[in-house]
Amino acid sequence: MNRIEKKFQELKQQGASAFMPYVCAGDPNPELTPKLFLTLEEAGADIIEFGVPFSDPIADGPTIQRASERALKHRISLQQILEIVKTLRQQTEIPIALMSYYNPIFRMGEESFCKAAQAAGIDGVIIPDLPPEQADSLLKVASQYNLATIFLVAPTSPPERMQLIASVSTGFIYCVSVTGVTGARATLSDEVAPMIAELRKHTDKPICVGFGISTPEQATQVAHVADGAIVASAIINVAEKNMDDETKLLTEVKQFASDLAAGTKIVDI
Repeated sequence: MNRIEKKFQELKQQGASAFMPYVCAGDPNPELTPKLFLTLEEAGADIIEFGVPFSDPIADGPTIQRASERALKHRISLQQILEIVKTLRQQTEIPIALMSYYNPIFRMGEESFCKAAQAAGIDGVIIPDLPPEQADSLLKVASQYNLATIFLVAPTSPPERMQLIASVSTGFIYCVSVTGVTGARATLSDEVAPMIAELRKHTDKPICVGFGISTPEQATQVAHVADGAIVASAIINVAEKNMDDETKLLTEVKQFASDLAAGTKIVDI
């Protein structure tokens, strides 16, 4: 059992859902990334999704695309990101799920990547452009290094595909709330609850919802039906408004994230 699995077990005992914010490594610069990471933990994050910036992020909307572009201007690499995690591990034991497209992992080599990720302190990997049908070799290596493999279920996923994804996912299952790309949205899709209900028929593994969660109220809606709420673009939007003032950026992100975290902490009585 790694940190991700332990955290969900702990939250289940509390009757609460996980708050999982996203950090794009290197945005707005590599020096600020660790501060932003630790600020989110202070705000109440249970798990952090740590994003590897990529030049062609097909699953991401304009907000995360901009974050990736800012990070890539600093020429940040996957190896540098693992070094950041290794440094962070001197200060925190929060579970970390690394979100990366497959190309950087392929270039490093699956075995080398998994070994380095474990050594750095990564707990799980989310690879949105690697379908489970093509993930056999990664699944085998990741299990050897105690890395959770987190796959995505979409509103368009039929029951048989949900069953396949549930069978190979460890740590948690990432439930995409809408058909499309990431981005803050005014309302949650009506498809979320029925999709989770169908997925529950195939697994008892934790289910987290991402893509579009933008407010504490939406986080609460998700907490009623899922085991975790993933928030990315809405947090980046707050950071973007304060790029010229590091102190204000961290303060505003912490306040916003604290409100989101509170929204997920609904204890069943």
